Amino acid sequence: MATPNATGNCPTAMKASSNGAFQNENPLDYALPLIILQICLVVVFTRLLAYLLKPLKQPRVIAEIIVSLIHRGGILLGPTALGRSKVYLDTIFPEKSMTVLDTLANIGLLFFLFLVGLELDFAAIRKTGKKSLLIALAGISLPFVIGVGASFILSSTISKGVHQLPFIVFMGVALSITAFPVLARILAELKLLTTDVGRMAMSAAGVNDIAAWIFLALAIALSGNDSSSLVPLWVLLSGSGFVIFAILVIKPILGFMAKRCPEGEPVKELYVCVTLTLVLAASFLTDTIGIHALFGAFVVGIVTPKQGPFCRILTEKIEDLVSGLLLPLYFASSGLKTDVTTIRGAQSWGLLVLVILTTCFGKIVGTVGASMLCKVPFREAMALGVLMNTKGLVELIVLNIGKDRKVLNDQVFAILVLMALVTTFITTPLLLAIYKPARKGAPYKHRTIQRKDHDSELRILACFHSTRNIPTLINMIESSRGTGLKGRLCVYAMHLMELSERSSAIAMVHKARYNGLPIWNKIERSTDQMVIAFEGYQHLRAVAVRPMTAISDLSTIHEDICTSAHQKRVAMILLPFHKHQRMDGAMESIGHAFHEVNKRVLQQAPCSVGILVDRGLGGASHVVASEVDYKIVVPFFGGLDDREALAYGMKMVEHPGITLTILKFVASRGTLKRFEKGEEEEDEKKEKEIDEEFVRELMNDPRGNESLAYEERVVESKEDVRATLKATSKCNLFVVGRNAAVVPLVNSTDCPELGPVGRLLSSSEFSTTASVLVVQGYDSAADTRPVVEDDDYEQSSREIGDSTV
Repeated sequence: MATPNATGNCPTAMKASSNGAFQNENPLDYALPLIILQICLVVVFTRLLAYLLKPLKQPRVIAEIIVSLIHRGGILLGPTALGRSKVYLDTIFPEKSMTVLDTLANIGLLFFLFLVGLELDFAAIRKTGKKSLLIALAGISLPFVIGVGASFILSSTISKGVHQLPFIVFMGVALSITAFPVLARILAELKLLTTDVGRMAMSAAGVNDIAAWIFLALAIALSGNDSSSLVPLWVLLSGSGFVIFAILVIKPILGFMAKRCPEGEPVKELYVCVTLTLVLAASFLTDTIGIHALFGAFVVGIVTPKQGPFCRILTEKIEDLVSGLLLPLYFASSGLKTDVTTIRGAQSWGLLVLVILTTCFGKIVGTVGASMLCKVPFREAMALGVLMNTKGLVELIVLNIGKDRKVLNDQVFAILVLMALVTTFITTPLLLAIYKPARKGAPYKHRTIQRKDHDSELRILACFHSTRNIPTLINMIESSRGTGLKGRLCVYAMHLMELSERSSAIAMVHKARYNGLPIWNKIERSTDQMVIAFEGYQHLRAVAVRPMTAISDLSTIHEDICTSAHQKRVAMILLPFHKHQRMDGAMESIGHAFHEVNKRVLQQAPCSVGILVDRGLGGASHVVASEVDYKIVVPFFGGLDDREALAYGMKMVEHPGITLTILKFVASRGTLKRFEKGEEEEDEKKEKEIDEEFVRELMNDPRGNESLAYEERVVESKEDVRATLKATSKCNLFVVGRNAAVVPLVNSTDCPELGPVGRLLSSSEFSTTASVLVVQGYDSAADTRPVVEDDDYEQSSREIGDSTV
C-alpha cells in the first residue's frame, strides 16, 4: 500500500516497465527502471564512501559501520544532503517509488538476518562460562535501566505524547545493545580475538545479542495500535509458539537436508530452494503474528544445523547478493526518512550529549563492575567495557523499527543514530589507549635448526592454506621427527585464513574461537577435516602436533605468524609456496597476496624460515612411518642459509627411512663467488672457514651413519652447476639455502624469495616430481624480532594453547 503524501492523497501506482524513451516515455516514471537506477546510485555511494573512509587510522570495520550508520549513502541521498534539492528527490526518489524500494530493501534485510542467525551457534553460547555470563548480564542491565531513565527525559522534552511503555523498552534496548559481528571484526583486525579480553568479550556479546532480540520482540509487541491490553500478551504467546514450532518442525526438516549433504559434494538445488522458501514462510508467519517478519528469518537461521557443509554453502550462495546489493537499500530507504538537521538548538544537542554519555557510562560501568567482581584486572575490565559499547546493524534495525512503529520521532531517531555512530567510532582509539597487549617478548635460545644440543626439543610452526597442503606437510613433519629417541619434535600447524569483507568471515572468527589460535577446544572433538588430519597423526611416538588458526587480513597475517612463532619459541617457520603444481606440471599461482605474505615473513621472522614448493612429497596422502623411503639432496654452496639447510637435512636423516646426499660445490675459477675485493674478500674467507668447520663437524656426527652420502663437485660454470643438480632431480626433496653463495642459475627474476638455486629447482623445466624446501637461516645480527602478547596472554597460551591435543 502506498504511503499518503503531504496532501493526504495516495500517489498514483507505478507501472512496472516503460516502452522506452523513443516512445516519449520517461523511464523514471516506471517502477523497474527507477529501482534499477536507485540500486546503482546507492551501491556507488556505498562503495565511494567506504573508499574515502579507508585512510582513517581505524580497522576496516569502522569504515563499514560509518557507512552503515549514515545509511550507506542514505543520509547523503536523503533530506540531509542531496535530498535538500526537491527536484532531485522527486526525480530519483519520488514518494510513489518508496513502496517498491522499501519492499525490496526489507527482503534483503530478511535474508541478511537469516545469515546472522546462521552465524550464531547456540551450542557455543550454552558453554559460556559464568564469568562471561555475569559480565553480559551486567552489561545489559545497567544500560537498560539508564535507557529507561533517559526515556523519561526525552518524553518530557522532544518526544511528548509518545506511548510511554513501548518507548521505555525501545530506549532500553537501544542503549543496551552490543553488536556481535562488529565486535568480532574489531577484535580480529586488532588481533585481540584470542586474548582473554577477546574471548570474554565475544562470549558476552553473543549472550547480549540474544537478549537484544528478546527485548526487541517485547518492544514490538507493546507498540501495537490496538488499545486492548491483551493484544501484546497474545503477540508474545504466539511468538513463543512460533519458536517452539521452529524447533520441533522446521529444525528437523533442515537437519534432514543437512545430513544428505556430505562434505565435498555440492548441495542440491532443491535443498537451497526449500530453505529459502522456509525463510520467507517463517517471515510471513511472524509478520502475521505481529512481531515483524525479521524474527522469522532470524529464527530459521538459528535452528539451521551448523555442522557440515550445508550451512556454509547456503551462506556462500546468498551473502554476496544480499550484503552487496540488497542490504544497502535498507539503509538508503531509512536514510531517506532521516533528517539530522532536526537536531538543532541547545536542548537537542544537549540531549545528544546526554544520551552518548549515559550509554557509555552504563555499558562501561556495568561491565567493569561485573568484571572486577570476577577478579578480572582493571585494565582488562576497562577494555571489556569499551568493547561492549560497540553498536552496529542490530542497533539500526531497532531504531528503524521504532521509527516505523511511530515510537521514535525524527529528532529522537536522529539522536540515537548519531549516538551509535559516536560510540562505535571511539571504540578503537579508546581500546588502544587502555589496552595494549602487544609487548616485546624476551629473547629465546633455539631460533635455528642448527644447534650444539641435538637432544633439545625442536619446535616448528608449519603453515598451510587449505587441505591441498596437508599431506605434504604431514609427510614433512614425519621426515623431521628423527628416531624419536633423541629430543622431541613439537609442531604448531597453523591454518592461514583470510578475514575478508564478507559477512561469513564472522563465522570463521567464531569457529576459530573454539578451534584456533592459540585456543584448542578441550571439551569436544572438532569436526574440522584439517584438524582431524593432524589429530590422527599426532599419536606418532615423540611428535606433538597442535593445530592453530590465524584469521586476519592477508596484508597483516604475517604479524600473526611471526608473533606466534616468537610466543611459541619455534626454531623454524614452514610456509607453503604461493604456487601449486597443475596436472600438466606447470606452476600456477594461488594469489599475489600469499606471495607477499611469504616475503614479509622472511623479512620479519624471529627464527629460521623454510618455503616449501610442494610437488607431492610422499604422494597425495600421509605415508606411515614404516613406509617412508625418501631421497633428500642438500646442495651446499656455503653461507648462513646453506648451513641451516644442511642442519635441517641432518635432522631429517635421523629417520630410518631417509637417505641424505650432500653435494658440496667447489668453484675452480671463482664461479660461485659473490664477493669482489677488499672487505668483501675478508668476509668470504671467514664464511668459507665457518662452512668448512661446519661440514667437518657434520661428517663426524653419528646421526647419519650409512644413510648419509657426501660428495664434492668441482664446477667451472653455472652450466656445470645446473647439470650436476639435474643429475639428482629424481630425488624426493631438495633442501637448499635461500642466499646460497652462487651466481644466478636462471635468467628469471621471478620469486626472489627462493634465491638463485631455489628458482632453478622450482622451475617446471627442471623437475615436476622433486619438492623443494628453501631455507633462510636466522641471522641474529639482523634481528627484527616482532612483539608477542603480554604476560597474561602468554600464561593463557601456556595453559590452553600448549596443551597436547
